[in-house]
Amino acid sequence: MSIQFVTDKVNLTVFNRVATVELNRPEALNAMDMDVIKGLTCTLKEITDSDDIDIVVLTGKGRAFSAGGDIKTMLSNTDEKEFFLVMDCISELIITLYSIPKLTISAISGAAAGLGFSLALATDYIIADKASKLAMNFIGIGLIPDGGSHFFLEQKLGETKAKQLIWDGKIMAPDEALKLGLIQEVAESDLQTALDARISDWLKRPIQAMIKTKKILAEKNRPQLLKILELEKQGQQKMRETRDHKEGINAFIEKRPANFIGK
Repeated sequence: MSIQFVTDKVNLTVFNRVATVELNRPEALNAMDMDVIKGLTCTLKEITDSDDIDIVVLTGKGRAFSAGGDIKTMLSNTDEKEFFLVMDCISELIITLYSIPKLTISAISGAAAGLGFSLALATDYIIADKASKLAMNFIGIGLIPDGGSHFFLEQKLGETKAKQLIWDGKIMAPDEALKLGLIQEVAESDLQTALDARISDWLKRPIQAMIKTKKILAEKNRPQLLKILELEKQGQQKMRETRDHKEGINAFIEKRPANFIGK
């Protein structure tokens, strides 16, 4: 089976039991606006019930996996109802990706930051290029992580380490992320070679048994993830009303250090 499906901002290619879903905003380092978020959700739902697909690969076109949420989208959604709509779309995307009855891989080159890193954490396996950079850096603009990151980080790191990583908001090299257990592999040579090797290995295994294990754990954890996503939505709206968030956005746009005051 070979399928190629291209939209303005999300590309889908299916070949030999593998669906590759590519974020297609290279000019914006694949920052996620509403079109990208909805496009990803629709694409994942389209392939959910396909018996011809066992593995889904997430990747980004160009120089980055995803630089995170689109700043222009954040600035334009000043109305609470519109903001909650965006957050609900993010929640739908994360739940769909986390629960999809396929094995999922994030193949990261360049930046995976903010919401882009949250997206990767929702997959089963993360391979990162040696030169990639990973960051849960919402704190830099006075926000909290969303996209379920409180859930994923607490699962992977435990509560104390998850809080420290969120509060630090620093950029990590892939070797550091691997040591922490945030990602599963750093590509020894080029990313595509490592990705092909992982796919080849999985396709030789009893993959339906692997998927069944995923489905059992996803069903068990789904209520907690949904609760976290709702708490993140409410919490993020409160953070958007703070002076520190406004200062963080202005500092980002003006490319200067932020001067936070704790309010």
